[in-house]
Amino acid sequence: MHDTTNAYGLWYLVLINSAVFILFAFSFVKPKSKTDWRSLGAFSAFVLALFTEMYGFPLTVYLLSGWLGSKLPGLDLTHDAGHLWYALLGMEGDAHANPIHLAANLAIFGGFWLIWAGWKELHAAHQEGAVAVTGPYARVRHPQYVGFVVIMLGFLLMWPTLPTLLMFPVLIWIYTRLAAREEAAVRAEFGADWEAWAQRTPAFLPWARPRPLRGPPPTAPSAHRTT
Repeated sequence: MHDTTNAYGLWYLVLINSAVFILFAFSFVKPKSKTDWRSLGAFSAFVLALFTEMYGFPLTVYLLSGWLGSKLPGLDLTHDAGHLWYALLGMEGDAHANPIHLAANLAIFGGFWLIWAGWKELHAAHQEGAVAVTGPYARVRHPQYVGFVVIMLGFLLMWPTLPTLLMFPVLIWIYTRLAAREEAAVRAEFGADWEAWAQRTPAFLPWARPRPLRGPPPTAPSAHRTT
């Protein structure tokens, strides 16, 4: 094994990076209901699991060390080994400068931009007491949830781990249920205006067929919020 002292065990980086991403998510989600808190909690768990393996302890590389060792003789628990795509594809040079890592960075920054742009449009619409239908909301009904998913996909591309791979579909399910609950509230508040927008705007994918989401009814009166 190579010396991994400088590669892992950096728990202060786990805490700092996790806090930055979780607080950023909190500032946009502004959880109120149990579903909101469940959504934020799941995303927080994803972030903590990710940075724990990135800077704390490489659990996935350790658990897969036998299989990875047969594919990649000499693989150790260094930080570069955590870039699994880099290692499995036999890339050379700086692991942080390979095309996969750069594509992951683009996805992460793109997701953040989408969340910010969605929040900006949503805030303006809220001030006017109207449905947000411009900017990202002209393409999808829940751009902020799409942004969170794109961020997570970027992290999975950059640093795939077993815990985050298992958590990802759970987060998709939670976000879909939360989006359906919010749509029911906004539909009840804005009626025909929301219906006209929803009939021409897909929920998550710009190329998908527009249709309303079906889910549990809202638990409280709506304060127009569609992410």
